[in-house]
Amino acid sequence: MSEDLNFLMKARREKLDRLRAAGVEPFAYSFDRTHSAREAIALLGDAEEGPSVRVAGRLVSWRAQGKTAFAHIADMDGRLQMYFRKDDLGEAVFAQLGDYDLGDWVGVQGTMMRTKTGEATVRVQTVELLSKALRPLPLGKEQVVDGQVVRYSAFSDTEQRARQRYADLAVHPEVRALFRARSVLTRTIRTHLDGLGYLEVETPVLQPLYGGAAARPFITHHNTLDMPLYLRIADELYLKRLIVGGFERVYEIGHDFRNEGIDRTHNPEFTMLEFYESFADYTTMMERVETLLVASAAALRELPIIGEKVPVLTPPFPRISWAGSLSQAAGADIMASDDEALRQIAARIGVAKVATMSRPKLLDELFQALVESKIETPTFVVDYPIELSPLAKPKRGAPGLTERFELFARGKEMANAFSELNDPIDQRERFEAQARLRDAGDDEATGVDDDYLRAMEYGMPPTGGVGIGIDRLFMYLTDTANIRDVILFPTMRPE
Repeated sequence: MSEDLNFLMKARREKLDRLRAAGVEPFAYSFDRTHSAREAIALLGDAEEGPSVRVAGRLVSWRAQGKTAFAHIADMDGRLQMYFRKDDLGEAVFAQLGDYDLGDWVGVQGTMMRTKTGEATVRVQTVELLSKALRPLPLGKEQVVDGQVVRYSAFSDTEQRARQRYADLAVHPEVRALFRARSVLTRTIRTHLDGLGYLEVETPVLQPLYGGAAARPFITHHNTLDMPLYLRIADELYLKRLIVGGFERVYEIGHDFRNEGIDRTHNPEFTMLEFYESFADYTTMMERVETLLVASAAALRELPIIGEKVPVLTPPFPRISWAGSLSQAAGADIMASDDEALRQIAARIGVAKVATMSRPKLLDELFQALVESKIETPTFVVDYPIELSPLAKPKRGAPGLTERFELFARGKEMANAFSELNDPIDQRERFEAQARLRDAGDDEATGVDDDYLRAMEYGMPPTGGVGIGIDRLFMYLTDTANIRDVILFPTMRPE
């Protein structure tokens, strides 16, 4: 802690002591608020004077002028000016205002009025200190330029803003607006899927065997059962168990966990939407994804501050084939190339450690480098090789391929979907192939899930399934460059 901060915090504690000595409790239990800042301003309307209100918020500006003082409080809805007069409050209470600081939470009761400059203001009759801020917030300065409020932040370090999200939210209204928009996104998704007859469900986060994706898991231990457990890497296998059980349309919005690196598009803990529909295939699920994204974008475009960033999405989205697009970009027939040829292509474009990569990993790295990273507008890539799709049905009339699509935009995956494999014999063979890859050193390959195979043996109807990363979707829709800016509390190294 810096000497300046030590000094400021010491000064605030001295003010705290003076307030307590004067009989003021600086940490209140409650406050009977009647209006938010926005509601109080609306209540005044165009009038010069208005009714009495009780409002509360954080002090974000203060200027004293002898026997009067002006201040602004900020709440979730906005800012509202306060007008304090010694004659209204009394000498003792007015003097106590000198021990208030920016960042303190206060509640006031007073009548609405309009100042000579035209600003809606509360003429304060009573004031209560609701919570004393013992640490100064990194509040910036504001000024009006051409009728617009321009704010100069004193809290611009991106790492500190992510680490101290509470302070980031407190001083940046646009960050609060961003996360309110994220809530609108998830609410829109729920409303859309509910309207299509999907049932929202919850599946286990702690699982005895992880699966449903290619990723390294987090491992924990259950003391009573004396057994290892894994934090789920995907919701898929449990949701498809519910399809077997007779729920024809199900979805879950929940957290998944993958023990992987952290960068601008990856966080070890992330939010995933998965939904599954009986009697559908991947063509049906493409339509579902299009309508869902169009509805989501339309909802976000209605929001202040955020809306102007949101793109207009117009279906149908372009569709390109996995094999055709990669073969064209690589200048070779990828499906006909052996492992050594793939390694040579990968090495030529700068992929590291190709000598130890399995064929599925080589294919994935080549596609990421040559095709995925070049896709800007939402585009479906369809018909993946069977090596990359252990849970998808074979493509009709195309040996070696599967009925799978991924949706990409701005060089990153946003959705992944299959005509789900419902043949338990084929599924066991693919699980066993994955297990062999894992035994050979591929730490992202999964093993054999015998319980899931048992569920499939009871009979799984034809099913289409989709997974959408909520964080990445929200990044795309709001033109946000870093995933930690759309997660309230991203994973970070300890200070």
